Amino acid sequence: MALFRAIETCRRPPRARLFVDSLARGFLGGSLGVVADLCRLPLLGTGVERVIDHRWPGARTSGVARTRLIDDAMREALRDSFQQFVILGAGFDSRAYRLPGLASTRVFEVDHPATLAMKKERLDAVLGALPRHVTFVAVDLDGGELAHALGVAGFEPRSRSFFLWEGVTNYLTSGAVDSTLQYVAVTGAPGSRILFTYVHRGLLNGSVVFAGTEHLFATLERSGEPWTFGLEPAELPAYLDERGLELVWDLGASEYRARYMGPAARRMAGYEFYRAAMAEVRAIGSASAGATGAGAQP
Repeated sequence: MALFRAIETCRRPPRARLFVDSLARGFLGGSLGVVADLCRLPLLGTGVERVIDHRWPGARTSGVARTRLIDDAMREALRDSFQQFVILGAGFDSRAYRLPGLASTRVFEVDHPATLAMKKERLDAVLGALPRHVTFVAVDLDGGELAHALGVAGFEPRSRSFFLWEGVTNYLTSGAVDSTLQYVAVTGAPGSRILFTYVHRGLLNGSVVFAGTEHLFATLERSGEPWTFGLEPAELPAYLDERGLELVWDLGASEYRARYMGPAARRMAGYEFYRAAMAEVRAIGSASAGATGAGAQP
């Protein structure tokens, strides 16, 4: 994803870019860094995009469209005066440093200790110092330690909070996903939101065939990070309701590509199994919303 964001940041003309992430290149090393540098050259950049899109159909285009979708959701939360932002499985996410307004809030970046150590080293090299508004919380999301770790870090349950959980659920166990969503529902003040991504369960159990996945599982196998968890979109409203959350919207890759890429999105395919959803913490004592949010749009 850092590579995709670096490529998008070099896109020409500049007005065609869905966002600018000036930190993305600094997170890349080795061959990925070379690829990002090649993309700064007009003709080579277009060629690199075509190779990526042929090898992994839809991964890049859906990734950059989803990045913009999440950026816009966080900007909306800032306009709505959310006081805390929690980025779960933060990886090389750079929103805490590039989205105007976040510097005046409290941001918690949560991830595995080794990943956070690498990120802090890169940030220190690029920025010169670690921003004071960001608190780094080292924890294994698959280990059930989130509540304690955030509490120690100073997370304030009484404040309306925005949780971002991008690109993580598909690597966890069902128990870890359950416990995290329940933590948000119990700890987040009413009106708090969580934006999370997930993969269609049909991709994992083979019950639904999606185009362009020929190389996907081989790539995941080589990386040593197989996908282990998925959800059925039709069941998502009830699934969230059982955990104290109300679905606000649920979009697939083709939908968020169409939103930000216009008519060109009709010529793009792939990664339709990858989805992004927004849920909200219900007020105490409020009636269950059931499936009313299933068709809502952001």
